This record gives sequence, C-alpha cells and structure tokens, in this order.
Amino acid sequence: MEETTKAALSGGRRGALKAAAVGAAGLAVLAAPNVSRAQTTALRFQSTWPSRDIQQEFAQDYVDRVNRMGGGRLKLDLLAAGAVVGAFQLLDAVSAGTLDGGHGVSAYWFGKNKAFSLFGTAPPWFGDANQLLAWFYHGGGEALYKELMGDIVRANAVGFLACPIPTQPLGWFKQPIERAEQFRGMKYRTVGLAADLFTEMGAAVVSLPGGEVVPALERGVIDGAEFSNPTSDRVFGFPDVAKNYMIQSYHQRTECYEILFNKPKFEALPAELQAVLRHSAEAASADMSWKVLERFPKDMAALAQSGVNVRPTPRPVLDAQLAAWNKVLERMEGDNSSPAAGPFFKKVCDSQRDWCRRVGNFVLRYEASQAVAYNHFFGR
Repeated sequence: MEETTKAALSGGRRGALKAAAVGAAGLAVLAAPNVSRAQTTALRFQSTWPSRDIQQEFAQDYVDRVNRMGGGRLKLDLLAAGAVVGAFQLLDAVSAGTLDGGHGVSAYWFGKNKAFSLFGTAPPWFGDANQLLAWFYHGGGEALYKELMGDIVRANAVGFLACPIPTQPLGWFKQPIERAEQFRGMKYRTVGLAADLFTEMGAAVVSLPGGEVVPALERGVIDGAEFSNPTSDRVFGFPDVAKNYMIQSYHQRTECYEILFNKPKFEALPAELQAVLRHSAEAASADMSWKVLERFPKDMAALAQSGVNVRPTPRPVLDAQLAAWNKVLERMEGDNSSPAAGPFFKKVCDSQRDWCRRVGNFVLRYEASQAVAYNHFFGR
C-alpha cells in the first residue's frame, strides 16, 4: 500500500512537471512570434550638417544609440544636409512627412518665429548650454517649446533638445577684431537671434547654411563669419581663407541641438520606442559633452600651429554685444505687431530670466573658481 502511494505521488509530480513544461513551452511559442516576427520601422532621418562635419558625427552618435536600443524594431537611416532638402528646409520637410525626422538647431527656424532661437541660441543669461537644457527639461521650457511648435507655428512635428554646445567663437576675419565699431557695415554670417544682435551693432548680416560659408568668405560675398567650433571650422577650410580666429563671444553663448520627428510617425510608434528616441537623445547629450572636451582643444591647437592667429575677443566688444542684447530683447518683447515676437517671445524670456536669476546665483556662489585652481596648477 505504501509503495503504491509513493508511486502515485511520484507519478503525480512527474505529471505536474510535465504539464508545467508543456505549458511554458506553449507560452514561449505564443510569445516568440511577437518578437521574432516584429517588423523593423525604418525612418529617414536627415541632418542639417555636411557629411564631413563633426556635427554630422554627433547626429550619427544619436542614431547609433537609437538603432542599438531599438533592438531590431526601430532603425534610423541618417542622411547628410542636402540629401533630400537643404539645411534650412528641414523642419518643413519633417512636418510634411517628406522626411521622418532630423537633427539640427532650432535657430534655423528663426524665419518662422523668432522665439525658436530662444530654444537654440538663447541670450547669454544662461551660464552655459547645459543650463539651457536644464531649463528646458526641468524649468518649464519644454512646455513652452511644445506651445510654439504645435499651437503657434502649427508644425506637424515633435522635437526635443539635446547636446550642450560650448560657446561659439566670434569667428573668422581678414583683420583682427579690436573694436566693436569694426562691425559697422561688415557683411557677416550668423543665424538666429545673433542676426538681430549684429544688425544692432551695425553689421550687414547674411544667414547661410554651414556648407556655404567658406566659399562665400573666399569670394568676398561676406567679410567675416562664425560657424560653430574649432573642429568644424578646421575641416571646412576656414584657415585657407582667413587667418584671424576670434574666440569667446556672447552671440551664441549657449546653444544645443534639436531632434525632430514627424508627429504622426512618432505617435504611431509604441510607447517604448518613443522612449528609445527620447532617452537616446539624453545619452547622446552626455556623450557629446565629453567628446567635445577631447576634440575641440586638439583642433584649436592645430589651428594655432598652422599659422592661424587665435585671439580672445576684447572685453569692449563683449560689452558692446551685451548692450546690443538689451536693445534686441527690449524690441522683440515689446513688438506686439508681429506674431513672430511680442507676447509669446516675452513669455519665454520671462521664464528663462526667472530660472537663470535663481540658478545662476546659486552656481556663482556655490562653485569654486575654475580659473583660480587652473592658474595654481598650470598657470606657469
């Protein structure tokens, strides 16, 4: 009797284990097709940068993160500027669905509404571009950006900001810039609110995409130009057409990139793939902030070694820029005749000012001076 009972119990256990195994296998069979047969969503993603520009490399770094984290379900195909549309037409192409997404700077849509530049090339009340991103994600900036994109401009696109760009140089000139008065009548290339800034300083501003700047400087179409950074400037051939490189400026003290997607395409993605697109931007943002500290110093040193006169912008010129900023902002905030400025522009500025007043005060009081420590260890 006891042996019979043990056999029955043993058989029962074997039966239960067998049933469990069959059940698990069945679940696996049911679950597996959802992963293995899932189709890859491929999105055409164009930048505003030429293929040889380090900024195209930054765009590729973002794309690589998306493609790796997409797990075979999502793939971005990166194209360089001009592959489908010109750099300044990217937002229109994404909004129309001609492109599925893109990588650029929001200042390029300055012609649609001047407030776009506040999200890409903000006034220098931010201490650096990382503070601009902090305001965007934690200080109310993203809600204002969505209001601008969706309610005011009515672009059929969604976007987010990423990658803090170091202060951009004043630029390249045939003669060194020693006085603010030298900008009077100068044909000078820049974009966004910086166009209004240098117009206020007396320049004749020309806005050109990156790939057109050096040819224009070489032909004399412009007298001076800024683009972005020592690495891009070196690759584009600025040292071949001008020898004076003025670093430090308040015209684009804080800038970051904008990542765009066609709104219907983005919203059709599952929530986890939408998260991949957003969080890949955060990861790429951190990586770029580290990478530029390796690359930009090396290329600026190489420029100096090649015979370029690398000089800091004199303090009087910087002071003149700040004074011009006051006038530009006062005019923009008070212009109620244009939907491209006025109340919404002021609304964004007020948000930024309130945030920067509080955060800037903290940073300046809280952080020990980098200059003092650097000079102590390396100043000799």
